Amino acid sequence: MIKVKLDDVIEQLEFASDSNKSFINKRTGVIHLIPDELEIYTETNIEEDDLIPDWEKEIILVLRDINQNPENYIPIPDKFYINEYAIMKRFCLSIKNEKLREEMYSSIKGSGAFQRFKNNILHFNIANDWYKFKEDALREIAVEWCEENSIEYF
Repeated sequence: MIKVKLDDVIEQLEFASDSNKSFINKRTGVIHLIPDELEIYTETNIEEDDLIPDWEKEIILVLRDINQNPENYIPIPDKFYINEYAIMKRFCLSIKNEKLREEMYSSIKGSGAFQRFKNNILHFNIANDWYKFKEDALREIAVEWCEENSIEYF
């Protein structure tokens, strides 16, 4: 059974974006963050390319292995799975003060929701509450994901 530090999985969830993917190696338990821009190198001979830094070459080799042996890797949830907007919505609805709850909830409606939300958590001095709520939500997602994939965590 694979063993991972739950904090390492949570960290990858925090890094989730449109421009990278994370995978856990089923055999070693090592987590790999793969920037999308390195995809173009999977078919080229990187060993002969002096312009590619060694640290990128290492990632490219892992990416090749992921592509050739996908059964050895489990993708860590991406930003769409995480759905930060849903977490923001739950946070807004969890606020005890009715007036503040309504203000925060209305701020996440429509275009520009993320920026308005960020501005409001600073304006209303509830940023620490938000970061704690988000951390707890990511921890919950990480635990659920580990359990679904039979990964032991500590």
